[in-house]
Amino acid sequence: MSTVPEGTDVVEATAALLADGVGDGLPVVPPTPSRVSAVLEGTADPDAVLGLVPPLFGELTPRVVATCCVLAGAPAAALPVVLAAATACLAPELNLLGVATTTGTAAVAMVVAGPVAARIGLTHGTGMLGPGPHTNGAVGRALALTLATAGGVRPGTTTMATTAQPARYTCCLAADPDGPWATPGDAVTVLPVGGTAEVLPRDDRDDPDAVLDPVADALAGAVRAAGDPVRGREMTQAVVLPPEVAARLASVFPTVDALGAELRRRGDAVLGGPVAAEVLPVVAGGPGLKMLHLPGWMGGSRAVTHPCERNSGL
Repeated sequence: MSTVPEGTDVVEATAALLADGVGDGLPVVPPTPSRVSAVLEGTADPDAVLGLVPPLFGELTPRVVATCCVLAGAPAAALPVVLAAATACLAPELNLLGVATTTGTAAVAMVVAGPVAARIGLTHGTGMLGPGPHTNGAVGRALALTLATAGGVRPGTTTMATTAQPARYTCCLAADPDGPWATPGDAVTVLPVGGTAEVLPRDDRDDPDAVLDPVADALAGAVRAAGDPVRGREMTQAVVLPPEVAARLASVFPTVDALGAELRRRGDAVLGGPVAAEVLPVVAGGPGLKMLHLPGWMGGSRAVTHPCERNSGL
């Protein structure tokens, strides 16, 4: 992936790169040699091939990721996180080829956990998936640009999404490090999602059923909307729980896996079949009780988690 000359302005860079099939239609930061080199500082082998990215199976290298971090406006320190996320996307169980070429709305979401999230400016609080003085949008965009650039994604040619969705530009959030089920260490989880949907507790009671049953309905509803009740078997569905809601559930569910299993059990009971291969709860968000359902991709895709090491693969 080439750079642009020093001094190239935003309008020129955006137009030139789009003509070469690079970009998402939004303005980009010109990827000049000096900017890309700054992101790659300390990288042992910028051109190391870490895998092949579908649908056209271009090479995933630190240099490609660094260039996309520049394009997206992500901080240089985000390179290991985006690289870990892109590497995780190549795991067979995520089924990136299917995600990239489907006529459906699948987009890759990323959840960053551990101290690295704060180091690179991500937020786990209010408005984390919207605009604000945080890097969530830029870091998620860097991953989307990496997958599109290395994979050769071209609307109408290699990707045939009937409508697509805004999460194809960016979808990145940080897990709350103070949440009841937080674990030490830096990691990123990637999962294809079909969109987002707000879910509210039944009422203000502390009874866990007031939280669990609406989520179960949402999990089942996503599978019903796909028109085939067996489609849930091979996908991950996720639910983002704000801290107030997570605190209600923590006394009942000692681990996040126990909570995920119970949500899956209840969802299966509502649907009369499998709502997911797994249900992934994530603690994040600001004050309030409104949860966020991230329905899985009905084509079949599982979440993948990869450690974020500052020099991993570099």
